Amino acid sequence: MLTFVLFDGFSARHLAMPLPPATTPLYNHPLHAIERWLEDQGCTRDPQDVEQWFCERPGWKACLRLEETSIWVRYTYPDGNTKTLSFPYSLSRQDVEQAIFED
Repeated sequence: MLTFVLFDGFSARHLAMPLPPATTPLYNHPLHAIERWLEDQGCTRDPQDVEQWFCERPGWKACLRLEETSIWVRYTYPDGNTKTLSFPYSLSRQDVEQAIFED
């Protein structure tokens, strides 16, 4: 089987792999699956810091960090207020997605 390297060590095989079920804890997701999930949510990776991602919705902007034991999120709202939350990788992708991205 021929595998083509696309970028950052990812291969076409990695991109074609389905995400684990949404009820799976994040600690059972390979890193490339978490990164793809963030991209699917409209997040973009910081080109200077591979652990940091940015996301924007109509009511907020967020900086996300893939920490050792959790996903750290700092929201900034249009009025300038901020809120920081942390979600352990023991939570399911579905629960974290609802907590971070749904209004």
